[in-house]
Amino acid sequence: MRLLLHACCAPCLIMPHRLLRDEGHEVTVLWYNPNIHPFDEYMKRRRALEVYAERERIPVIYIDEYWMEDWIRKAVAYMERGLPRRRFCYLQRLTRTAREARERGFEAFSTTLLLSKHQDHELVVEAAEIASKMFEIPFLYRDWRPYEEEGLREAKRLSLYRQKYCGCVFSMDERGMALYHKRLYSF
Repeated sequence: MRLLLHACCAPCLIMPHRLLRDEGHEVTVLWYNPNIHPFDEYMKRRRALEVYAERERIPVIYIDEYWMEDWIRKAVAYMERGLPRRRFCYLQRLTRTAREARERGFEAFSTTLLLSKHQDHELVVEAAEIASKMFEIPFLYRDWRPYEEEGLREAKRLSLYRQKYCGCVFSMDERGMALYHKRLYSF
């Protein structure tokens, strides 16, 4: 099957790509992550993906839309309506993935967000199913969480950049506060 796989970063791409390839799928990767901030973090992750994709000869479609202020404004508006910002983030990236898959003639789409135990798995699936219905293209579901550690070990072995937070300024702040409290209260 010709599959468009949304990738959030190189470490998260490793195992889903290998497993999909082993299943016989023809995988093209989509880089579309306007949630990643600040810009230097965005570029580190993009560059790591470029390095890995080149090494593995994986075709990649790069959609570079970096607009931090607009993204934050939309995420905050979403949160003010009582909705989790992660839902906005997943919907934004997966609706774009589904649209690109449909317009470019792919048979289905998926996402590496299904690998991380730090993501809200059910919310990712919900967003992908919404995107699938909107653009009338199948969503290929796989639960890759059991392979996360293997992928991280391989990323380390390959010296690929590995980020320390999900991507947006809110997650960066949450990680910083968690580390601060851990240090503050650990005796």
